[in-house]
Amino acid sequence: SAALVVAGHVRIDRLKIQKPAHPVQPGQHVTVSLPSRVRVLEVIAIAERRGPAVAARHLYRDLSMSGPDGRLPEKTDATAGGTC
Repeated sequence: SAALVVAGHVRIDRLKIQKPAHPVQPGQHVTVSLPSRVRVLEVIAIAERRGPAVAARHLYRDLSMSGPDGRLPEKTDATAGGTC
């Protein structure tokens, strides 16, 4: 959403963008910081014109490390119960 861009919560290839209409190209990564999670999307293709959300889902790959409910997995202590 444009409000997320204006608030500084959207990056393209790790660079914070300033304008909601910033163009993207296939191969670029869009990172969106939300209150409960961070989404990382890889742009696969660009549509010739705006279309329905169902069609838009085929234009990107979600690289986020989130569970099926969209939330990040619980953090665990990597050293707890393990051996070095």
